[in-house]
Amino acid sequence: MAAVTGAPAAARQDPRRWWALGALVASMLVLGFDMTILNVALPTMAGQLDAGTGEQQWMADAYVVVFAALMLPAGLLGDRFGRRRMLMTGLGVFLAGSVLGALAHDVSLVVAARAAMGLGGALVMPLALAVLPALFGPGERTKAVGIVSAAAALGAPLGPVVGGWLLDHFWWGSIFLINVPMAAIGLTACAFLLPETRDPSSPAVDVLSTALTAAGLGALVYAVIEAPARGWGDPLVFGTSAGAALLLTALVLRERRMTRPMLDLALLRDRGFCLNTLAATLVMFVLSGLMFVLPPYLQAVEGNDAFGTGMRILPMMGGLIVAAKGAEPVVRRFGARAVISGGLVVLAFAAILGSRTDPHSGYGFTALWLSVAGLGFGFAIVPAMDAALGALPVERAGSGTGLLMTVRQVGGALGIALLGSLLASAYTRGLDTGGLPGAPADAAGESVVAAHAVAERLGSARLAASADAAYVHGMGLVLLVSGVAALAAALLVAALLPRSGDGPAPRPAMGTAPDDARQ
Repeated sequence: MAAVTGAPAAARQDPRRWWALGALVASMLVLGFDMTILNVALPTMAGQLDAGTGEQQWMADAYVVVFAALMLPAGLLGDRFGRRRMLMTGLGVFLAGSVLGALAHDVSLVVAARAAMGLGGALVMPLALAVLPALFGPGERTKAVGIVSAAAALGAPLGPVVGGWLLDHFWWGSIFLINVPMAAIGLTACAFLLPETRDPSSPAVDVLSTALTAAGLGALVYAVIEAPARGWGDPLVFGTSAGAALLLTALVLRERRMTRPMLDLALLRDRGFCLNTLAATLVMFVLSGLMFVLPPYLQAVEGNDAFGTGMRILPMMGGLIVAAKGAEPVVRRFGARAVISGGLVVLAFAAILGSRTDPHSGYGFTALWLSVAGLGFGFAIVPAMDAALGALPVERAGSGTGLLMTVRQVGGALGIALLGSLLASAYTRGLDTGGLPGAPADAAGESVVAAHAVAERLGSARLAASADAAYVHGMGLVLLVSGVAALAAALLVAALLPRSGDGPAPRPAMGTAPDDARQ
């Protein structure tokens, strides 16, 4: 793109900005895949790599822990060294990690590959959103945020679909190899289509703050992930949680003394940014819980395979795509506050409707409330993200978006942990294992999938029916709690979000003037 100076208005006239958005969509789609695609392959990988339960947990969790822990420093690196440059670096690291995963022959290499992919993802996720204000004006930005959000969300349910198909036709390493062409396309497109933006006055990378951020958030996410299986009172979970609290407290105290901190707490004093971030986080809390409980229901209770399960989650994506396309004119007509709170109400209605599911409801009912949930999710998350991005000074887009995405990611992890604990408790209480020997009873209590395996081995239709009823009851509780949480968030947004958030525009620069020159 031709070089311009000052505000990014000139770039908005360049028709190639939509091609640049396509590069960002490819980047976000591949990240969405990796949130879920490994789950389909874990049983196969465990058998071929002789991986125990703990090793399987690390293969899945290494990505999430590194991803959440490094998004804040990643945003700062983008501000300082160039958002396009660091975005391309992230895609390159993600590509290299995918190649390592495809070639891995033992558990340790798979864990290392997943950690490298988490590092790459931490650079890609916040910076892909941070470049949007430099590419699009406020009106177009709403549509662009909707498209990028839809791409990120679409990748999650497509992960099991793509993974199931690959495992049916190739070896388990193909679930890593599928990332390589997509990451390469994104890398090439970013190189030729994205402008470079940076803030040369951003603070130098503070090694101690970065270490405190990574260690504190890593410990928090690890504790949140382990809590459903071990319990919150487990010494490891309790100790890790306490360590995370100490590390993050030390980070906040240190950052408050910095002239240009990495963790910009001043952004949280902006009510528009803070409440829109909170709304987006609560939406992710609800959505993560929903996506956690739904696949076992579709796979074990409804009897679908991995590919069929992924296909049956797609109605939610249909609702999300409709909302992403319709968000811009609706926000222009009614304002962001009304649309966000309305979207949360729709999401609450979908979750409460889904809580009425019983073991004999059938897929038609599930498809109905999933479609409604997609609409609510889209109409809540798209304007909330757009308003939060619009409240950021242009030169702080990287670090501010890093903060926004970090809070969202932790909210999603909390949703899985807390709602997962509720599901596990309800399932265990409702499961009838009377008359079973100790070992099969313990195995059936681990999950509905395990209960069906035990029931098939023993020829016990009664155990299978009990497991289905117990799981659906637990899923109903999770969806009911999710609906109440979404409704509470809707009331909070309607009551507290200022009208100035209805039409966000970038605030004046804080401190020194930004340098948004295209290179």
